[in-house]
Amino acid sequence: MAQLTVRNLDPQLVRSLKRRAAAHGRSAEAEHREILRNALLESGGDFASRAAELRARLRSSIDSSVVIRADRDRDNAG
Repeated sequence: MAQLTVRNLDPQLVRSLKRRAAAHGRSAEAEHREILRNALLESGGDFASRAAELRARLRSSIDSSVVIRADRDRDNAG
């Protein structure tokens, strides 16, 4: 397996990585691998399905055209 060296990291970033690793029960190195894996492999080609899932979760039962029309009517009445 290849190795990757990351230099000149902000100390706060390293502390955050170590805290996150501890919260997940992993070493900082394992956490770093997981972050890279998630950022580059799992989500890279799956944008369309993630976007569709987000739209579905945020879908509202309110018809925005009704709200917009009411606002316009109110603004024009005054």
